Amino acid sequence: MNIDDLEWQSRALGGYPPVFVDLLVERGHVEQLVRAALRGAWPCAKAAARELCGAGELERALGVLEAYVEVGWEPARWAVADSLLRVGRGEQALEWVRPDDAGLASEHTCRNFAELLVQVGRVDEAIQVLTPHLDRGWMLAALVELTDGHGRDEQVLDLLAPRAERARSARGEQRWNLDASNAQELQAQVLERAGSVDEAVRVLGGDIAAGRYVVQNTLEAYAALLRRNDRMQELCALGTGEHAQVALPYYAKALEDHGRADEAEAILRRFIAADEWDRFRWPLIDLLGRQGRFEDAVEVGRPTFGYHDACLLESVIHLLAEAGRYDDALAILDERDAEYVEEHSSWFHSNRIWLLGEAGRYGEALAYARTVPTGCYGLASSTAWILEELGRVEDALDLLRADPDVDAWEVAALLVRHGRADEAMDGMPSLADLRAASRWG
Repeated sequence: MNIDDLEWQSRALGGYPPVFVDLLVERGHVEQLVRAALRGAWPCAKAAARELCGAGELERALGVLEAYVEVGWEPARWAVADSLLRVGRGEQALEWVRPDDAGLASEHTCRNFAELLVQVGRVDEAIQVLTPHLDRGWMLAALVELTDGHGRDEQVLDLLAPRAERARSARGEQRWNLDASNAQELQAQVLERAGSVDEAVRVLGGDIAAGRYVVQNTLEAYAALLRRNDRMQELCALGTGEHAQVALPYYAKALEDHGRADEAEAILRRFIAADEWDRFRWPLIDLLGRQGRFEDAVEVGRPTFGYHDACLLESVIHLLAEAGRYDDALAILDERDAEYVEEHSSWFHSNRIWLLGEAGRYGEALAYARTVPTGCYGLASSTAWILEELGRVEDALDLLRADPDVDAWEVAALLVRHGRADEAMDGMPSLADLRAASRWG
């Protein structure tokens, strides 16, 4: 175990990725997580400690983390603090990660420590820790998030006010790179949660009308604020005026919420007809999908299916799949010409196999997979899934093991899903071998 390998695991999600660790947790395989942790698998160590704490085994959880703490892996100290917090030892948790002067200069350390302070009920101290960093937008957002529901709205508004003023003036001064450009929307958010909705609408609406904002997110935040609070008159003006590109979907959804879906559809179709960039098609497709009008939804998206940009083909296919209309999705795929298939080979073939499988057409899926060029990315994984669905687990394992592009955890996950967790973990290579085989080493 060394810091370099641990950093690789965190940076590249290498070795034991979250999807595999989550599978072990879901299946209750805590002992297998502990075994992997002893081999240096940090994601498994963190998950094992969490599960052991949940089972009342604090000392064992701390034992799993001990070796990581000893090598100086800072996330392990935070995992120890989390373990202590889970068993009600909040003050001890704070002492484990209390930052020194260097730590207080680190935004990430302060963000994490402030969250821990809030969890043990020391909200005012959390605000003090965050305050030196509030000219950074993500730290300003952390302040708003962590204080929610703790009765500190007036204090937070005082901290937000000067930063919101700077954001208002940034556009006129052409300071496009202002970091805390989210201050205005956060100010409106806190006003709203404090019960001052009218003031939130007045202040943020005034900024939008006067063009005193820097980023599109501020405009989106205003549209969302209006929709949440049923301010239909203001939302109509915003959604059908100069800011329609951003705000019209919010207005259309608000109309639908009020039982006026026909009106929402008509407005969206009017804007689609007048817009050469196809910016309003997806909100209409989404609306039609919620109404069960899938054929109409497909026709709205169809003009974009050949585009390189703003193509809605994949979104429409997933919309149909989520509704269980796999044959319809396959029909749309099969309308693509040979040039399209060649240009999007891996995407096309893997999605066609997936849709055939979801439709229960396993024999067709396997027959089709045999026609796909062997170098197609993801072919082995897609075909193995079909074999697994057919109960041919050994065939699926053989296929995955034979493909050098398949990660070891995929084989292990298949074994875990079929009650062979010990075999799965025994078959995992060492962390050094996993890193050597990784595309992101």
